[in-house]
Amino acid sequence: MPQNLDAVAVRAWCRLTLDALGRAREEIDSINVYPVADGDTGTNLYLTVESASQAVDAAFTGHEPALPSLAETVRAMAHGALIGARGNSGTILSQLLRGMAQVLGGPEDDPYRDGDDLHQAPERRTGREGDHADGQALALALRRAADSAYQAVAHPVEGTVLTVATAAASAAADAGADADCGTVARAAYDGARAALDATPGQLAVLGRAGVVDAGGRGLVAVLGALVGALSGETVVARSSEVSHARVGAEAPHARVAPVVACEDPEADTGGPAFEVIYLLEADDDAVARLRTRLDRLGDSLVVVGGDGLWNVHVHVDDAGAAVEAGVEAGRPHRIRITHFGAGDAHTTTQPPQERAQRAVVAVVPGEGLAGLYAEAGATTVPARVGEPPASGELVDAIRRAHAREVVLLPNDAELRHTAAAAAEQARTEGVRVALIPTRSAVQGIAALAVHEPDRRFDEDVVAMTSAAGATRYGELSVAERQSWTMAGICQAGDVLGLIDGDVAVIGSEVARTAVAVLDRMLSAGGEMVTLVLGESVPDTVAELLEKHVRDAYLAVDTVVYRGGRQAALLLIGVE
Repeated sequence: MPQNLDAVAVRAWCRLTLDALGRAREEIDSINVYPVADGDTGTNLYLTVESASQAVDAAFTGHEPALPSLAETVRAMAHGALIGARGNSGTILSQLLRGMAQVLGGPEDDPYRDGDDLHQAPERRTGREGDHADGQALALALRRAADSAYQAVAHPVEGTVLTVATAAASAAADAGADADCGTVARAAYDGARAALDATPGQLAVLGRAGVVDAGGRGLVAVLGALVGALSGETVVARSSEVSHARVGAEAPHARVAPVVACEDPEADTGGPAFEVIYLLEADDDAVARLRTRLDRLGDSLVVVGGDGLWNVHVHVDDAGAAVEAGVEAGRPHRIRITHFGAGDAHTTTQPPQERAQRAVVAVVPGEGLAGLYAEAGATTVPARVGEPPASGELVDAIRRAHAREVVLLPNDAELRHTAAAAAEQARTEGVRVALIPTRSAVQGIAALAVHEPDRRFDEDVVAMTSAAGATRYGELSVAERQSWTMAGICQAGDVLGLIDGDVAVIGSEVARTAVAVLDRMLSAGGEMVTLVLGESVPDTVAELLEKHVRDAYLAVDTVVYRGGRQAALLLIGVE
């Protein structure tokens, strides 16, 4: 059956890309040597895709119970990437996605629709039952993506993500006019990977470091996720293939353009002192003048966007002049200035304040728990049902904590990549961050109970990690639909008892299900039971559970908290 690209596949692509970049983030950061060796390319790509994925999810939510169209979905993806683009790599990726959206977003947006045979837009089916793009449309979208990215960069240099994008587009075109989207995506991925292996031979700074281009490595992950979204295949690029290429090593070379070193990428001058990024509301003529002015002020200039909204990225010595240029062109906002030398990112509006030595930042479900954590001195981030916090929210919370050292408690296994990206971003701002991988708020409570800000940071982190790791966690929730679980088939409305993230008990009543979960958790021993009741759970349930523990487990203490609104039905912790 032909594999075509539709709105559901685009959403899956975003989520798989986020997961792939989450796994590869540290590796990509570690090989980031061009254009500035600031070790944040993987983090910036992750944050950019996170914003794109959130925009796509919002498009789906806004159309429930129907689905958004392919055009609406790809436009949401491109817009989300534009407003959330971070760093040089993220800005270029946002333009790649915008280029794809111009083709996949419908004939009215396709700049190639009146071109020659290579650039003719294929017929698209836009009805409710067949809204998708075929392989030829995907190949054209990848070509438009590569072309628009080159146009966005003031001085393109080969051996970078631009080269990898061009090779991917060429390989996609070579897949053939009758190829479906899955075949085209696989060809693009293979072409990108081959081009990536060749980058150390094209850019001397990569060859000297013995690495491939970090941005190109990230694009390979993005295209691998596209293959997975279309075919269901799991594509994992092996680091031996894509991150340790050496000059002179045997590696397949894709057909790429000759090196175009419009600016000397090998000159070891130290480079400008600041990276300046901002969103800009301005018309096309004003942006054209802005490009010229910023090009004289610095280097690594990338301006992406259109239709009145742009993302501006440049490296300069005079950050104020770069911002003033934006003010003259239109209305800049979300201004971000990073000092490369000090590694301290800041905005020009942030007043100097005395920092505390140490703080705890925690993601917390429910107002009651937020109050509990706050009383213990933690800065909290709300975890709303169906709306997990973005890494930007975590970074903002770390900034609000205003401490030299921060312990970060995500309290959710699904937030591991998001929290890791936030921690990495905060480190670039001069904050020492330790991420404790708590998977439930009750593990966070256990960690917070042993927190001692006066002892050495490493000792405090070890103690908190040990307390969290020694706490098993359970949860009660209500099944929304019939589905298979580890405990059998559940029906809509059943009470599910989860232990360490897996369904262990299926019941019909909250109290009985909770007792069954408690017995299973305490069968391995325990000294303390923590119960966190959601808003809809009556006090009688807590009283019943306390009595059960007191009668059946003599040496076990119980503590009860109210989670309040937005909390889970019931959280259980056993230390």
